[in-house]
Amino acid sequence: MLLRMSTLFLRTLRDDPADAEVPSHRLLARGGYIRRAAPGGFTWLPLGFRVFRNVERIVREEMDAMGAQEVHFPALLPREPYEATNRWTEYGPNLFRLQDRRGNDFLLGPTHEEMFTLLVKDLYGSYKDLPVSLYQIQTKYRDEARPRAGLFRGREFTMKDSYSFDVDDAGLDRSYAAHRAAYIRIFDRLGLDYVIVSAMSGAMGGSKSEEFLHPTPIGEDTFVRSPGGYAANVEAVTTVVPDEIPVEGQPAAHVEDTPDTPTIESLVAVAQQLFPDAGYTAASTLKNVVVTLVHPDGTREPLVIGLPGDREVDAKRLEAQLSPAEVEPFTEFDEHPALVKGYIGPQVLGADSGSGIRYLVDPRVVAGTRWITGANEPGKHVFGLVAGRDFTWDGVIEAAEVLEGDPAPDGSGPLELARGVEMGHIFQLGRKYAEALDLKVLDENGKLVTVTMGSYGIGVSRAVAAIAESTHDELGLVWPRSVAPADVHLVATGKDAAVFEAAEALAGELVAAGLTVLFDDRPKVSPGVKFKDAELLGMPTIVTVGRGLAEGVIEVRDRKTGEREEVPVAEAGARVLAAVRG
Repeated sequence: MLLRMSTLFLRTLRDDPADAEVPSHRLLARGGYIRRAAPGGFTWLPLGFRVFRNVERIVREEMDAMGAQEVHFPALLPREPYEATNRWTEYGPNLFRLQDRRGNDFLLGPTHEEMFTLLVKDLYGSYKDLPVSLYQIQTKYRDEARPRAGLFRGREFTMKDSYSFDVDDAGLDRSYAAHRAAYIRIFDRLGLDYVIVSAMSGAMGGSKSEEFLHPTPIGEDTFVRSPGGYAANVEAVTTVVPDEIPVEGQPAAHVEDTPDTPTIESLVAVAQQLFPDAGYTAASTLKNVVVTLVHPDGTREPLVIGLPGDREVDAKRLEAQLSPAEVEPFTEFDEHPALVKGYIGPQVLGADSGSGIRYLVDPRVVAGTRWITGANEPGKHVFGLVAGRDFTWDGVIEAAEVLEGDPAPDGSGPLELARGVEMGHIFQLGRKYAEALDLKVLDENGKLVTVTMGSYGIGVSRAVAAIAESTHDELGLVWPRSVAPADVHLVATGKDAAVFEAAEALAGELVAAGLTVLFDDRPKVSPGVKFKDAELLGMPTIVTVGRGLAEGVIEVRDRKTGEREEVPVAEAGARVLAAVRG
């Protein structure tokens, strides 16, 4: 295929768009690959859509190769299936809801578990029909509160979602493993660096869950890894729990005056003055953080989280543990006089206490541990309050931040923190959706059994951004050959007709050999502008026909390495083909 820049629907920009926050967004917009249509929504222009379709092609080829079959659902979906699984409510404000002219409720699909489940229920009824894996590449919609980072977080995006259906858990394990292997092949072919990490299932439900993260400083996800191979999304990290300590014989707790100590730092300073030989640090204190839970039905509930004072509450970890409820800052102190701001202690907390306020603690708070914490009076703290003797709790929650150097839960060494972008997520859903929608088949004994499911997603449009983010340089985009919109960027420079004739002939030869050529045949554009556009657009091979033609040579350049070679005109076609096909 020959793409002529003189007629291509393309305008490159010299300046970064004002709303572009990350390099991929800046370069894709400047290179004429995408154009902002609305907050969180982008139009794909010809070159960008070619990259998009190349990513889509690789995903489709590997899904087909593993035996999955492609279907395609509408994006406009009825309310009833999502009511049956309670996700009409649980999705909260992230769901685009609308009504038709008759007042019937619909939604724009954020994900399609319900529809796949009902499709299989409609057509299959025997164990002989299973296993089956179905997938689609479809536009999804989520009403992000703050769309940002270009294609990384939008309100409209394209995702490959697939679902496996098996008679039993052993079958689910096999389907999960097949999808996992297919994902590895997909991301390898896309040329993306990735880490497979343990993850939370969140609103999807289910048991086993892993994410494919692309490590990048601009990533919104924090993950950890250890020297011994442990890797997990920070939401899924579990704390190494200390041993319990006998409470018998421990000295009684005592209240001390600690005026003007509403913060952990000020409290530790006073504690060290009162008891200079005790070795008190922030880790000796029990911080009690109050939040408001907003449940899907709108009910508001105060909740207190107790954690060591040297840790902050990690909002993402907290939200993952409490989903589908949303977490808001707590402001209703006047309605709850038991909560003395800055001096909250666990003695008045718990579902069975007089306050009735639920109290969840960090896993490090085990029976027998001693703490400095609030005395529920202004300017006073309790010293030596013993967990399990002087206070109790309603449950344990993994909400504290994970710190660099924390021990890996599997004993494989200290944790290292990094940031990444989620590119894929695979879940063992189990029977949550099948039970809600009554998907059953007859087993080999003629007995009805509930089907077990897996769910597997890849961000197709997000992959375009991730590739652009990871391969660009200071000059522009540098596409891997597997997804580049063209194999070769052919540049004709100068005003000499012979140059354009030679370039035209070379373009014809390369196209006849099966390559896609982006030909800069613009007659009145300066060489400097053409070269800048070639670097910005980022085709893997750049061929220049220009002044060297007088000596019978053209230049072939590798966009990634910058290596240049002058080759005789007669050999140019073969040399370019060799460079492209490796």
